[in-house]
Amino acid sequence: MRLRIATYNIHRAVGHDGWEDGNRIAKVLRELKADVIAMQEVGYHSDSPHNLLAYLGDAIHADVIEGITMYNEKGHYGNAVLSRVPVADIVRHDISVPRREPRGAIELAIEKNGIHFQIIATHLGLSPGERRYQIKKLLPLVSASTADIKILLGDLNEWFLWGRPMRWLASQFGSSPKPATFPARRPVFALDRIWVAPGKALDSLHVHNSRLARAASDHLPLIADLHIEFE
Repeated sequence: MRLRIATYNIHRAVGHDGWEDGNRIAKVLRELKADVIAMQEVGYHSDSPHNLLAYLGDAIHADVIEGITMYNEKGHYGNAVLSRVPVADIVRHDISVPRREPRGAIELAIEKNGIHFQIIATHLGLSPGERRYQIKKLLPLVSASTADIKILLGDLNEWFLWGRPMRWLASQFGSSPKPATFPARRPVFALDRIWVAPGKALDSLHVHNSRLARAASDHLPLIADLHIEFE
């Protein structure tokens, strides 16, 4: 059984040229051909006929799971997941640190061909202390899960590959590839990550570096292909 998972910070659909263009993001999402896509920095008005998040879900025929962390004059903002696989359960976790930008995580339970998946999609904070606090909140969710396959993904905002949050994640999930996704035009930093346990379920992990993706956001999408052998 195969499953394709992706994470993509869409930067409010504002591209390299400074223009907000939801259609450009939708085209990138179609290029990914993913079953589940975690998105960060999603800005939209849920009660507007020009609801960007609903538009993106329709563009790839996926269910939309909201993970709103803020609401202001610009509308709703935060995380979201687009899933073309039926979702059995959704839990939203507040991992905010006082006096810092609100942060959250979306925990999903999905089942495909009898295999149970736990997927945690998140966007961690900018300061090292925030990230340490947030990973300490998320890792117990992974430990407590009885899912066959556990996945944590998103924009982890970790500039240093040897930072404590990365070491804690490696202790839980094992080693994971870390290709650079930021900045999109010439990626140097592995800010966007996908962790999978057990590691043998991860068939490949690669950055989607198309011409359109380099222009549509300041991050490139990251794709993980899972391959599960039935015994």
